[in-house]
Amino acid sequence: MTGGSAGYAEARDRIPTKESTSEVSDTQAAGTQQAEPKVVDALVVGAGLSGIGAGVTLARAGWHDFVIVDKCADFGGTWRANTYPGVACDIPSQVYSFGFAPHREWSRIFAPGEEILRYLHRVADEWDLRRRTRFGTELLEATWDESSGRWMARTSGGEYRARILVLGTGILEDPKLPPVPGLAQFPGRVFHTSRWPDDYDPRGERVAVIGTGASTVQVLPEIQPLVARLSLLQRTPAWVLPKPDWKHSRAVRALVRRVPGAQKALRGMQWVGAEAFLASLLSARASKTIAVAARWNIRRAITDPVKRAALTPDYVLGCKRALLSNTYYPALAADNVELVPSALAQVRGSTVIAGDGSGREVDTIILGTGFHVVDAPIWAAVRDRAGERLADRWKGSPTAYKGITVSGCPNMFVLWGPNGSSASVFTAVESSLGYLGAALRTIREQGLRSVEVRPEVEAGWKAMANAYASRSMHNIGGCQTYYLDRNGENMTLFPASMRGMRDQLRTFDLDAYDVSRGESPLS
Repeated sequence: MTGGSAGYAEARDRIPTKESTSEVSDTQAAGTQQAEPKVVDALVVGAGLSGIGAGVTLARAGWHDFVIVDKCADFGGTWRANTYPGVACDIPSQVYSFGFAPHREWSRIFAPGEEILRYLHRVADEWDLRRRTRFGTELLEATWDESSGRWMARTSGGEYRARILVLGTGILEDPKLPPVPGLAQFPGRVFHTSRWPDDYDPRGERVAVIGTGASTVQVLPEIQPLVARLSLLQRTPAWVLPKPDWKHSRAVRALVRRVPGAQKALRGMQWVGAEAFLASLLSARASKTIAVAARWNIRRAITDPVKRAALTPDYVLGCKRALLSNTYYPALAADNVELVPSALAQVRGSTVIAGDGSGREVDTIILGTGFHVVDAPIWAAVRDRAGERLADRWKGSPTAYKGITVSGCPNMFVLWGPNGSSASVFTAVESSLGYLGAALRTIREQGLRSVEVRPEVEAGWKAMANAYASRSMHNIGGCQTYYLDRNGENMTLFPASMRGMRDQLRTFDLDAYDVSRGESPLS
């Protein structure tokens, strides 16, 4: 094992968890007492927005014998884990909520993280999902058993046998750490933004922030006024657009709450904006036009021409995720902030060494380095009917028909899966839920034992998705991005607009599947 990979493994073990001991211990104790496998109609893995949506979809489709498992302590997923200062949505709030559970009390155009978390808890409680959920329970392995027509799911809280397996773990779940020599030996605090310690106080510290993604753009302006010195190590600059964000007045909130059609109209306007931005990903001219606003955002705050040049990307806007902030560049212009246009290369004691060889003594290292997307741990836990782990079978290029179903995996549905992303996560997930609901109704009404997408159908759809994405800025924008897998294929973008995605997933196309008939799928 190389020094870099060893550094990664050791540093990963140092990342603190953010669990509530009492909640985890209660549910783990309940799971430990489960001597015999529990037989259910459906098992949902994940209790974030996808898992909550899956629970609601199952209930609405008349499937009431289901269990949700999550290795964490409560509902919320990404919004439970990310509690760093300044955490907020970068999608307008009205299109960042379920259509079946509209929220009329958003405080801002872009809702803060704790508000989104409260919303998700509200939806879970309204649909009585808490009593069906086993927290502190991690999926260890899931294998299809042909003889029983069920998934054999081994978890840290016992074994489940389920006719339907729904994976709702998302792609922003497992922090990605840089394989940097010496990181594990750093004597100060080191943590990923998604594992922000509740007791961390940055006042007076010398802090190194690694990475320039979405979390860094939000957290850096929050801690900059507090620290003694902040060093931002930037491998690649991001396009950061002005953020059209403001607080809703009492009058606006009352209007949305009381006037029929007001919320629908506001949601419609925000939907159009999101659709327009998604469409710009397929037009180099549109992307360059939008980049004018990003360049202005830099110029209005950064007067130093050298720093300004270092902050200006050399790739087309939209290749990497475009970010939103009115405070990021002003914070970078502050006297106590140093921009280092080089990646973190190694750590020697309390000194962080950049790729250009320069070093800085720091007290804390904050990692804003993203998540495992292509190699999400869930793919190593699921085996297809041949017994092969999906992670091994895919060889770095995850594939799912319409981003939801996988050949060789009967009765399994993935939410926000490969090529299942759109402008809004909620829109993508809710569209997938529409397909799941239609499939559940079809299975129930026709008494089907199993449905399994045919390999040639899956391959044909993936080829079409690749062709669609080949002209996107993700593919041709000139950057290295997590939208592409390690084989160069776009594994995130759904081949349609937001409306097109919703329309395509409204019905379940049974003719694309091999069907097993026999025993009713309901226990």
